[in-house]
Amino acid sequence: MHVDQRLLRHVQDSTGLGAAEAERLVQDILAFHDETIEVWVRRRHAELRLHGAKNEAIFARLREELRTTVVAAPDLSERQLRRMIYG
Repeated sequence: MHVDQRLLRHVQDSTGLGAAEAERLVQDILAFHDETIEVWVRRRHAELRLHGAKNEAIFARLREELRTTVVAAPDLSERQLRRMIYG
């Protein structure tokens, strides 16, 4: 998994960890958040249903949570990437 070097430096600077420890920490965090949107939505929906929530409330909550939840980026085609850059 690719780790942004700027993030590693930030973690090292803000925590005092060495390079190896900072990389291991970042790798662990990224692995924890390595769910696609689809997998995250299905898992979270099941969790909320288990606690008795109804779909209307669940869907509103999922939309809100997704604004701040880290999920794995979708696999984009080269064409999709180009369209993001060039329109």
